[in-house]
Amino acid sequence: MKVNRKGFLDIPVDPELDLFKEIDRLKKEKNAVLLAHYYQDADIQDVADFIGDSLGLAQEAARTKADIIVFAGVHFMAETAKILNPDKKVLLPDLNAGCSLADSAPAPLFRVFKEKYPDHLVISYINCSAEIKALSDIICTSSNAQKIIESLPQDQKIIFAPDKNLGAYLKKKTGRDMVLWNGACMVHEIFSVQKIMELKARNPKAKFIAHPECEEAILRMADFIGSTTALLKFSQTDPAMEFIVGTESGILHQMKLASPEKLFIPGPPETNCACNDCPHMKLNTLEKLYLCMAYETPEIRMEKPLLDAARKPIDRMLEISKRYGL
Repeated sequence: MKVNRKGFLDIPVDPELDLFKEIDRLKKEKNAVLLAHYYQDADIQDVADFIGDSLGLAQEAARTKADIIVFAGVHFMAETAKILNPDKKVLLPDLNAGCSLADSAPAPLFRVFKEKYPDHLVISYINCSAEIKALSDIICTSSNAQKIIESLPQDQKIIFAPDKNLGAYLKKKTGRDMVLWNGACMVHEIFSVQKIMELKARNPKAKFIAHPECEEAILRMADFIGSTTALLKFSQTDPAMEFIVGTESGILHQMKLASPEKLFIPGPPETNCACNDCPHMKLNTLEKLYLCMAYETPEIRMEKPLLDAARKPIDRMLEISKRYGL
C-alpha cells in the first residue's frame, strides 16, 4: 500500500467502525505504541498510550519496547523517534504534519550561519529537522533548556536555534549572551496582546499562563511561563480557578480532564478565531491514525549517516535531563 501525493492514505473508512476499539486492537496485534502530543485532537489523546510534550515523548520513544511506534504529532517528532529507534518502524498518520518553526531553519542556511561562529556550541530546540539536529551539539526542549544552558561553563559561547522567542526568554533567565537564529513558531507568534488584555479584564480572577515560544509582549503579561507540561502542572496545583492559556489549544483537553472544576480559556490569536490551533498538528485525524496503523504507512525513513549524526545531540540532552531529574 503506497501513500498518495497527499502524504496520507486516502482510503474511505466505514463510518460505522468503532475507531477507538479498532486502534486498540491494532496496538495489541502489532505490538505498537501510540505516542501523542498534547496539541493533538482530544480523540487522539484519549486513545494514546502516552501523552506528553517534546521531552516526555522523546524519553518515552527512547525506552519503548514496542515493535512499532505510531507518532501522533508532527514530522520532527516522528523523526526524533526514528533517530532513537533506528531499527523500529516509526509511523506518522500524515506526512504533511510539519512545523513552521522547523521550516524556519533550512539546514543549508543554518550551516553557513554556524560557520560564522566557529567557537560557539550549538544548542537547538527539539522543534527542528533531523538535518539541524545533526548540525547541533545539544538538543533541548522548553522543559530542560534552562538547565542545559546552565550546565555549561559560563565562558562557553552559544548559538541557540531555531526559536528566537524561546532564545530571548532563556537569555533573560540565564543571563547568557547567546547568538540567536531568527526562527519562530506561527502558533505562538500570533497571540493578540489586545485580545488577551480584554480577556483578562473580563475575567479578573483568571491567571494568564504562557509558553516561552510566545513573543516578549505576551510573556510580560503572564502570571506563569513554562513548557506545555509545566503549564499543565501549574493549572493543577495553583489555587486559581480560572486560567487564560497562551499556547496551542489542544492542551486544554488535558487541563479540563485533570481539573474539571476549573475554567480554561484559550488565548485568542490576532485572527477572528476564538482559539489558537496548529494547522499541522490538526492534520492528524482518528481516521488517518487507524489507516496508518492498519497498513503500516506512511513510514519515517532516514539514511544511517543522518540518523547517527542527529542522535548524538539528542543523547546528550537525555543524559543532562537524567542528571537533573527532568
